[in-house]
Order: sequence, then structure tokens, then C-alpha cells
Amino acid sequence: MASVALAVTDGMLHFELSMAYEVFGSAPAGVTVPWYEVTVCGPLPVRVGRFLLEPDHGLDRLRDADTVIVPGWADVDVDPPVELVDAVRAAHEAGARVVSLCTGAFVLAAAGLLDGRRATTHWAHTEVLAERHPRVEVDPDVLYVDNGSVLTSAGKAAAMDLCLHLVRLDHGSSVANAAARRLVVPPHRAGGQAQFVATPVPARDDHPLAALFPWIIERLDQPLTVEDLARRAGMSSRHLGRHFRAATGTTPLQWLLTQRIRHAQELLERTDDSVDTIATATGMGTATTLRRHFNRTVGVPPDTYRRTFRSRAR
Repeated sequence: MASVALAVTDGMLHFELSMAYEVFGSAPAGVTVPWYEVTVCGPLPVRVGRFLLEPDHGLDRLRDADTVIVPGWADVDVDPPVELVDAVRAAHEAGARVVSLCTGAFVLAAAGLLDGRRATTHWAHTEVLAERHPRVEVDPDVLYVDNGSVLTSAGKAAAMDLCLHLVRLDHGSSVANAAARRLVVPPHRAGGQAQFVATPVPARDDHPLAALFPWIIERLDQPLTVEDLARRAGMSSRHLGRHFRAATGTTPLQWLLTQRIRHAQELLERTDDSVDTIATATGMGTATTLRRHFNRTVGVPPDTYRRTFRSRAR
């Protein structure tokens, strides 16, 4: 069972803290993989917004965790406590994966963990982060950045995206999607998506594309074109493109390709189907096409992804 430690001190934002606890604190219904063991580490007691919190352990216990999560830091004009910075640095040196949510990036930057690395934070504070820590490559235009052992997110909803990204890394797409369904949030937004994009699918039932997205998901095995999607939506291809860009931050074909890849991941995780069979089921046509797009998107070939996922699951 992987351990997750939430690092808290006075001055943390309660939303990001409670959100991380909600994601990692309990497994979704029907999920049988060993879930996370979550602890809250900090001095006694901790004032988090209007709430008084009693941590399970002191900050020194961060170094025992597999993953350390630093929630948002409320006042970026105030330096984070030295004991928090030192504890986060020590945890990383001990081998922990260190994650910041929203302005928690200021804590990671103070610990030197972002030096020479690409990172992000809430768009309103990216300039401050860049000015205060010039060795950090601050990217203001993404939802989250995954550097392997160090990960950072933008604000609020993007922090949820990063938490689900961690679940996907640890347990695969099927489990991450189950967690997203329990939380009633979209299952996946790529880290490179722009911060200002509200959702990857329309949140309102009266959105012009609200009925189109589930229609597409049910037909991923079919050779869909932009013209097919526009005809189904009852609008021109150009008009469709504008609505798609506004709702998802990307083009119709790129969004469709992403859904095909995600479906391929689930099939690789849940079935023993051949790559050829999965290529057909996801509308890729041939194994060669699937391998090319899968490798470019996920970073590894489908066969390697399946072996890695099942090895991790065992």
C-alpha cells in the first residue's frame, strides 16, 4: 500500500487540502486494488482557513512517505515556514515523490526542488514565482507539470486534475476514471491544457455540444470525421471547431484521438485483447496506427504499457 502524506502548517488553503484527502483518503466503490494510506503531517495544532486541524504526525514523518503533497499556500508574499521547507526537501532526498497543489509550488521552490525544472502554479502568481525563483522554468499556460519525482499544478480544478493524474500513474486509467466518477469530475485533462479552459467536456446540459460528447464516446470504434461530428451537432464544421476549442481547449480531431488513446489504455489494462483487436475497437484501424499514436501520446508502446501496468498492479 502506497503512503501519501499531506504536509500542513498554518497558512495552508483548506480547499486543496480537503480535495487531496478526498481523492487519496478512500478507494472508489468497486475498486479492489490496495489503496493509499493517508496521513496528515504538521505541527499541533494547524489553523487552515477557518478550521483547526490536528495532524497525525509531525513534519519529520514526511520523509517516510512515498508521496508528499503540499497544498496551496495562502499568502505568497509570506515565506513558508523553514521547518516545512526543510521537511519537504528531506522527504524528496529520501526518495518521496513531492507534489504541490496551486501555490504550494512556492514551498517546493523555496526547498530548491524546482531549480532547473519546469513548473507551474495558479496563473495569478506565476510572475511572482518566476521573479522570486529565477532558476525555475515557470510555465503559466498549463494545468500541471509532471517531472517524475516533482510535480506541480495550477489552481483549484487543476489541482484535482493532478491528483487524478497521480491515481492514473499508480493504478491505471480504469481506476482513475472510477475515482473521477465518484467525485463527479471529468476523468482526464492533459497537463498541457491551458489553465483558462474551464472543462474538457461541457458542464451544462444546454451546451451546444452536450449531447455530442457521449455520442462520440459510444462510437470510438467508428471512422468519424469532423464533418460527421458537425452533421450530428447540426452546425457547420467551422462552427463546431469554435465550440470545441471553447469547451475543451483543442480541436475536434485531437479530442477524439485523446479519447481513443484513453480507451486503448483501459482495454490494455482490463483485457488480454491483442493490439490489433484494440486498434479496431478504438477506431485506429491498424496496430501500426495505434502504436504510433499511443507511443507519441503516452510515451511507451502499447505492449510496454500493458506489461508495466500489470507489473505495478501485482
